[in-house]
Amino acid sequence: MTELRPLRADDVEAADAMAFASLREAVAVYQPGAPRWPDRSEERTAQARLRIAHLRETDPDGAWVAVDGEQVVGLALSLRRGPMWFLSLLAVDTALQSRGVGKSLLEAALRTSEGAGAAWILATTDPKALRRYAVAGFAPHPGYTAVGPLDRSLLPAGLAVRDGDWSQDAELVEDVVTALRGAPYGPDLDAMRATGQQLVTASDGADRGFLVLRAGTVGSLGATSPALAQRLLWEALARADKPDITIDWLTADQQWAIDVALAARLSLLSGPSSCRRSALGPLTPYLPGGAYG
Repeated sequence: MTELRPLRADDVEAADAMAFASLREAVAVYQPGAPRWPDRSEERTAQARLRIAHLRETDPDGAWVAVDGEQVVGLALSLRRGPMWFLSLLAVDTALQSRGVGKSLLEAALRTSEGAGAAWILATTDPKALRRYAVAGFAPHPGYTAVGPLDRSLLPAGLAVRDGDWSQDAELVEDVVTALRGAPYGPDLDAMRATGQQLVTASDGADRGFLVLRAGTVGSLGATSPALAQRLLWEALARADKPDITIDWLTADQQWAIDVALAARLSLLSGPSSCRRSALGPLTPYLPGGAYG
């Protein structure tokens, strides 16, 4: 019999393994043409587990598992940053989907959204999940994923960005992201740094922006102007450590990013959606991170 309970420290490894397998299968089934998720390295696995453990510490009331006996068969992680609520992760064992487990987990996680000015979910292309979020009052904003090999001859020169410092540039990042989404990253900045993510910053007069690189791909990106955001996205492509590129969360709000993807001759595929109950900021020019929004 499946039951829900708060996430415990000794659940982290099993919850991570279940979530990774479930989400990888969802991408393979519901997003044809997208790169299949490879097996993770020990480093990437450790980073994923740190993310779960981090949110269990910062937001224990939003961290839930579904268990069948001793087996973890579902996981929900949500965070509350000031007036903003965000669903960081919702995954159910593929063998138990469409049985109400995901619905129950979402309802448990949503308890921490009470009084929030805005709530936000970055959804996969799984139609079951999209229906669940829409029924819960989240309006889907359909998105694209840009994929393809990178032709480095297309990269512009003179992007005028610099390597950031997590301590010295924290104020810049928090100012920009708060203006864009209505809430700072707060303790999630420490988690980004702890998992080895790289920070890049840029400024142009009064305009400022940041780029977080996770394993050579965009972890999140925000700026006070579309032009500066485009420079940072080009920098992300230039620093990619693999020949094939993937950029998610390209909704209609992010035309600046779609323009860069097309200029880089990447292909646009139907991709994940941004599902929202209102918003506290313009959310553009901004590419969110799946873990922390």
